[in-house]
Amino acid sequence: MNTAQIDRAIRLFPCFSCVPHDQWKSAELVTVTPATPHAIREGHIFQHAMFIVGGSIRVYKISPSGREITLYRVQSGECCVLMMASILGETEYEANISIEAETDVLLFPVEQFRDWMADFKMIRQFIYKQIIERMTRVTGLLENVAFNPVPYRIADYLISHSALPLPSTLRITHEQLAVELGTSREVVSRILKDFANKEAIALSRGQISILNPGILKTVLEKHM
Repeated sequence: MNTAQIDRAIRLFPCFSCVPHDQWKSAELVTVTPATPHAIREGHIFQHAMFIVGGSIRVYKISPSGREITLYRVQSGECCVLMMASILGETEYEANISIEAETDVLLFPVEQFRDWMADFKMIRQFIYKQIIERMTRVTGLLENVAFNPVPYRIADYLISHSALPLPSTLRITHEQLAVELGTSREVVSRILKDFANKEAIALSRGQISILNPGILKTVLEKHM
């Protein structure tokens, strides 16, 4: 990596400012796209620690029946905490990765990164903070899946992703929404049709328009 690339990385990840420049020789900055082949699936053994400099990746699980659920996304200035657990624990990766957009990834050889974790407090603090924040969100996701019915979860998703002024349009298919929530497309389509009949939303190909969030909020209130 050249000096400009190192400076860019440090701006996004100040924790690496403690690393002397001569220890960056093995670091790489690569660009990947949704079309880039990769093998990061459950069971993967990492050779590099990865940090997102720009773009977005989706981390998800697949059930034995083949159904997907999104755990979280990793975006600029973040790292995948399940990947960190795999690297530091020297275990297989417990999730799958999908590249959602053109993404710049900062790579460090695993052995070097483990040495940095031992040597630099700032890096340890950053990683532990990421783990705590991400695990809190994943715990919330699991509670939502376990305790809230699908209509509640769909209404909650639509409200949380809408914006003023109305109508607010989300560009998402029924299949994509099912993947986000860990349910089936058929269930999502049935519930969205019911919301549309109540004039809470309007449906068109590949998008959902929020017309009346108040109706959606009544769905949430019924299950509180």
